[in-house]
Amino acid sequence: MLASPGMHAALARMAAASRSMAAHGSSATPAAASSAWQCIDVMARPVTMTASDTIQGIQLRPPKLRRITTCVAARWAVDSGTPPPRLPAGPPDGGDEPPPATSSSSRRFAAQFNLTDAMVQVESQSAALADEGAARLILKPHMAQSIQESMKLIQLVRAYQTVGHFAAALDPLGMDARQPSPTLDPTYYGFTEADMDRQFYIGIWSQQGFLTESRPVRTLRELHAMLRATYCSTVGYEYMHIQDPLRRTWLQQRIELPTPPQPTQEEQLLLLDRLSWSSMFETFLAEKFKATKRFGLEGGEALIPGMTHLIDTAADLGVESVVMGMPHRGRLNVLANVVRKPLVQIFSEFSGKPIAMAEGDDDAYVGSGDVKYHLGTSCVRPTVSGRMVSLSLLANPSHLEAINTVVLGKARAKQFYGGDRARKRVLPILIHGDGAFAGEGIVYETLDMTALTNYTVGGTVHFVLNNQIAFTTDPKESRSSPYCTDVARSLNAPIFHVNGDDAEAVVRVCALAMEWRQTFHTDVVIDVVCYRRHGHNENDEPAYTQPLMYKNIRSHASPLHVYMHKLAKEGSVSQAQIDATAGAVRGALEAAWTAAETFCLPADELDWLSNNWQGFNTPLQLSPVQNTGVPMDALKTVGRKINVLPCDIKVHKHVSQMYAARLQSIESGEGIDWACAEALAFATLLSEGNHVRLSGQDVERGTFNHRHAVLHDQDNGRRYTPLEQVYPGQLPGQFTVCNSSLSEFGVLGFELGYSMENPDCLAIWEAQFGDFANCAQVIFDQFLSSGESKWLRQTGLVVMLPHGYDGQGPEHSSARIERFLQMCDEDPYDVPEVDFDKWFDGNQNGCQLQSTNWQVVNCTTPANYFHVLRRQVRRQFRKPLILFSPKNLLRHARCKSPLRELDDVPEDVGIVGVRFKRLIPDDSGLQPKSRAPFPPVEPDVRRMVLCSGKVFYSLQQQRRVAGLDAGQIAIVRLEQLSPFPFDLVCRELRRYPNAEVVWCQEEPMNMGAYHHVQPRVVTCLEHEGRATPGGHIAYSGRPPSAAIATGFAEVYKQEQNDLISAALDLSAPLLLRKPLRRPAVITQQPMVYEY
Repeated sequence: MLASPGMHAALARMAAASRSMAAHGSSATPAAASSAWQCIDVMARPVTMTASDTIQGIQLRPPKLRRITTCVAARWAVDSGTPPPRLPAGPPDGGDEPPPATSSSSRRFAAQFNLTDAMVQVESQSAALADEGAARLILKPHMAQSIQESMKLIQLVRAYQTVGHFAAALDPLGMDARQPSPTLDPTYYGFTEADMDRQFYIGIWSQQGFLTESRPVRTLRELHAMLRATYCSTVGYEYMHIQDPLRRTWLQQRIELPTPPQPTQEEQLLLLDRLSWSSMFETFLAEKFKATKRFGLEGGEALIPGMTHLIDTAADLGVESVVMGMPHRGRLNVLANVVRKPLVQIFSEFSGKPIAMAEGDDDAYVGSGDVKYHLGTSCVRPTVSGRMVSLSLLANPSHLEAINTVVLGKARAKQFYGGDRARKRVLPILIHGDGAFAGEGIVYETLDMTALTNYTVGGTVHFVLNNQIAFTTDPKESRSSPYCTDVARSLNAPIFHVNGDDAEAVVRVCALAMEWRQTFHTDVVIDVVCYRRHGHNENDEPAYTQPLMYKNIRSHASPLHVYMHKLAKEGSVSQAQIDATAGAVRGALEAAWTAAETFCLPADELDWLSNNWQGFNTPLQLSPVQNTGVPMDALKTVGRKINVLPCDIKVHKHVSQMYAARLQSIESGEGIDWACAEALAFATLLSEGNHVRLSGQDVERGTFNHRHAVLHDQDNGRRYTPLEQVYPGQLPGQFTVCNSSLSEFGVLGFELGYSMENPDCLAIWEAQFGDFANCAQVIFDQFLSSGESKWLRQTGLVVMLPHGYDGQGPEHSSARIERFLQMCDEDPYDVPEVDFDKWFDGNQNGCQLQSTNWQVVNCTTPANYFHVLRRQVRRQFRKPLILFSPKNLLRHARCKSPLRELDDVPEDVGIVGVRFKRLIPDDSGLQPKSRAPFPPVEPDVRRMVLCSGKVFYSLQQQRRVAGLDAGQIAIVRLEQLSPFPFDLVCRELRRYPNAEVVWCQEEPMNMGAYHHVQPRVVTCLEHEGRATPGGHIAYSGRPPSAAIATGFAEVYKQEQNDLISAALDLSAPLLLRKPLRRPAVITQQPMVYEY
């Protein structure tokens, strides 16, 4: 029995076909005629029906079907001027039956499908049609195509589209153990060998490719052969997981071609040339450096022509700049043959010696360097069509996939500065290994950014260099999915698996991938299935763990020889042309090898900073300290601009009160809190033409409900960002504040890449809590702390890490200051030479700040926070800033600054300009405190308590309560922990010649800044000729601990009181004080954590 919905759809198609015939008349195309006739063919076939089978209430019986079929047949004859083909259908008894006369029921039925006009013409010409026998129904069962068969054919096509890639010949080694799906066999659907040469039609409305309505009728054998050639050759297309049907159809239109495209001879010669460079570069290095690790590309050489063709295609589609990231495998080949780093320089680096500088450039900064297969470079190169494209390959550590979001961040910044809002002119490319793509979580963090408004780059092209092995681990032991690329399915990215031995197929899918990216601006994955000819490196023996694979590999021809054999077999390229290409490549390699022996690099060619950074200084070039104060009029102008809210937005009453309080502090000049100082720093930098970007989890509001940079209308949800309106003509996006995904590793890497593109940008990543930074440790260790030294790349990225003990337990109390201080490259036993003539303008320390790897700051005042943010941009070099930001100080009654401390008028005698204070002197005793190098002595001070961060306010409060403000105890704040302010600590030691020195901190002794500060303070004491018993300074703080903090509120309070009291207790000397001990017995209930 035929279901009514299917009948209804078929009759509707009949009507559409009839109307199409009416529109075209005798000019109807054969394809349209075939489409219409197939409708008739299906409908005229005998079917089993009951009286209950209806369409819109009209009973359908075989005679009724034949009458409707006759109507359409008549229209065919009338409109085309030719009789229709004989219909392969008839009555159940197999006899002939003349066209029945039309009836009222037939008229009603025809009217519902717009066939009334055809019915009228049948009545007027039925005699003629009958004489011709045009509409006779003749039963030919062997030619019939039932609806069930049509559906099965569609299922067969869908099977190939969905799982055909499982049967594709992807493995060059032929060791693929995947089993193809049984749904790819026509017999699965009940077809037999007798059906293979029957003709079928399977067109579907709105489909492209094999299911398009315009495709001709084909035999099942032809259709099946085309399906296998398309989906089961050396390319496996995986795209049916994409939810958007229009995107799937777009791909089908380009994949399911009646005739596969064939390259021209010119294209084959170009491919041969690029493949020759790729392959012969590796064999040349293997010949010259037999025992040297280089992580070569052997087995995957087709990657190079694939990448270069993709870049050529990208340039033709409007791309002007390409940013690339990749691991170490194949990097030298990409540097040489894609980015075109000079071969002579690459060969020179194999010597293992520091970069040889040209005469007169011996003082150029070259850093510590890195192994050659971690380095990056950039260039501008022409494409085959004559267009110019900028290429950048970022340096990368051995930590696989760590570079991913760094590339995305740099690409996003290029798009911003280049005005590429459509994201068509800047392209990111990432190259992955198969084990890493499946195993590293950062891969998903990268993919997840695809559609995030403030992180999208308009799509990334991902190459997976699929060696089918991860170091020594087989795929079955390293992933749970069939493919290493399956993670990309969750983001609706098309995945093209391609056999790395078929260079032409690699090039073809690269072009398709690039067209997809430029059309839909989403990610696309190219899985180049290849092999690794050697072990993990060239000195490794892979047969220990994969004997069968490497037995196969040793006898397997390289992709270049596979392609040469193909060309020779086809006869499309002569052997002479093949030999000429190989000779030219070999000659160029030999010439570069000879020149490398005497290669010296001029300083102006040192791969230092990009064009956007011209004029910025290296660590060896002195950059004068810049003042960061802002004229009072400008402060008040921008302060009003960002705190006076428009009348047409209804914000939450508490937020409204907050903004009103900020405005009041601007007008009165008193009580500037942390958030207000931050907003003023952003606003003043914006007004000076800089770009400000603040990113992280919940940064729009602020984890601690203090910032509220984005306001939300309480009635309609409309968003309003005051800092986007600082001055008329402010560019869209010049101020960006954006909540990120719940990712630390990925987002911090993104902001690092963003900050590296242009120095005129204050780029900030703020952690939700400081200890969340440990989820991004790779970025800190491999990039931020050492990137300038290894790769000659500066960044001014600011990392804000909320830090402070407030009784909330072991989580979220500490940002682990000790870890960041441990990575500082400063010598704790060497006091930098001080130029006292430059003391008052802040340049007394020469290049101390420039020569360190990063800055570590723990501010205690909003004013100092304001100045350290502005300092990041207002100087001629860039350094990462690790900024430990407060939590409860955000609303602390005493943590406020007067507006005058933000202006450009110095309050200190003799000081020129206003800037960040690396050390803040005590606020008691002799006032005002001199900031001269040799200040007036205060001999009555018996103890100088050094501290950093919020513990200062507890010490200050306790000193006041205990009545110790009579000048016996000085509390000195270290605002900058690295580079250490040796000069200022020495100044304070001169101020207090009789005071013992105590370091006070809230953190346990094995954490916090104690072990960083202690040797440096001892060095200062020795420098000033002071005694250092035991080589230590006194300590007041929590004892060593495995946990960051206690989970018991009462214990926390007792510990805090003890360490504060001990630091201020003058009753006993602290020279040999032992750390405080935690109570042995704990009876309190565990705390309830609040998030």
